Amino acid sequence: MQTFEYPTINLKATGARIAELRREAGISVMELSRFMGFTEPQAVYKWQRGESLPTVDNLFALSKRLGITIEDILVSDDEMSSHLLNSAGTKKAA
Repeated sequence: MQTFEYPTINLKATGARIAELRREAGISVMELSRFMGFTEPQAVYKWQRGESLPTVDNLFALSKRLGITIEDILVSDDEMSSHLLNSAGTKKAA
């Protein structure tokens, strides 16, 4: 019988990813806030700090605005573990 671990989203890494993707797209926090229909930018700042995640509707809109999939935005704890292991392996080899 195959077992699976319950996947979880890493809030801090996802927030950093949102900030990175936003900057790469050349979109300011205010521009993104207006696109999302927010009157204030606090929600976007909370996402970027990893204090909260966008709602499913906001994730969908964000992915469309950035031209990527929702999965490209989210970072799982599994991905963080893999990234840390790969980074440690790269550092040792260097």
